[in-house]
Amino acid sequence: MAGLDFEKPIVELEKKIQELKHFILEKKIDLSSEVRKLEDKLEHLKKDTYTNLTAWQRVQLARHPQRPYTLDYINLLMSDFIQIHGDRLFSDDKAIVAGFAKLDNDKIIIIGHQKGRDTKENLRRNFGCAHPEGYRKALRVMQLAEEFDLPVIVFIDTPGAYPGIGAEERGQAQAIAQNLRDMASMATPIISVVIGEGGSGGALGVGVADRVFVLENSYYSVISPEGCAAILWKNGAKAPEAAEVLKLTGEDLLKLGVIDGVIPEPLGGAHCNPQRTAENLRSTITKNLKELKTLAKEELLKLRYKKFRSMGVVG
Repeated sequence: MAGLDFEKPIVELEKKIQELKHFILEKKIDLSSEVRKLEDKLEHLKKDTYTNLTAWQRVQLARHPQRPYTLDYINLLMSDFIQIHGDRLFSDDKAIVAGFAKLDNDKIIIIGHQKGRDTKENLRRNFGCAHPEGYRKALRVMQLAEEFDLPVIVFIDTPGAYPGIGAEERGQAQAIAQNLRDMASMATPIISVVIGEGGSGGALGVGVADRVFVLENSYYSVISPEGCAAILWKNGAKAPEAAEVLKLTGEDLLKLGVIDGVIPEPLGGAHCNPQRTAENLRSTITKNLKELKTLAKEELLKLRYKKFRSMGVVG
């Protein structure tokens, strides 16, 4: 694996260790002490690198092509998944998957953005950028959750809602606005987790929840760093600087009161150990779901309203 730019020293050292191990097998020479030294060096290098990531480096990890997506986590965490298709108005948007599932002993509704692993699938999934029919499908499924008294789990992973002419003609802004309004008053527990990219209204369109979390190497922002750089400096190359000022990392978001917690990832990112990441997700979701289910519906809605009204208050 080539790795990201800042991971190159790690990749090179891993390659060196593999070459040395191959040499030992081929020549039947005992150089185990040298291998241990290099492996210790590698471990220290990884810890130093991944515990001191910049905001831009976290954005790069959030976009890693091997990062687990919604369907990966559904397969790792849930059972009896029954997918629901279409918005009953236009079509079925493949950028959002939704349906019934079981998380341990809890029957739930699961909704999430879905990207592709290759060009063909990415085109089918529209790179995780939902059209208005995707948001309407999500709302339709959430309304089923309310009707059957099921909690809603949302996995957010999108650069943003699709900005094309067709999407605008079919009411993109209205679809997102309706979701914001209706999710705010939906009388069932909602937990959302940003598992990768959390871009703009495309993320918020399914992100109004009682508890909002982000995975450690995810980002949640009003605009992408590239978009911000293009507006502020007329230069997309300023994206790393934009990432810093946007305060889009989990640590910054927690300080600002935008999210309720940061879910840890394995060293190197979620793609390095999807199973462990999934277990961290399970632990956070089940703990908070248990707490939310004890609240009366009136109290649930009151706290949700207060949560979002208190954001952005200064002084």
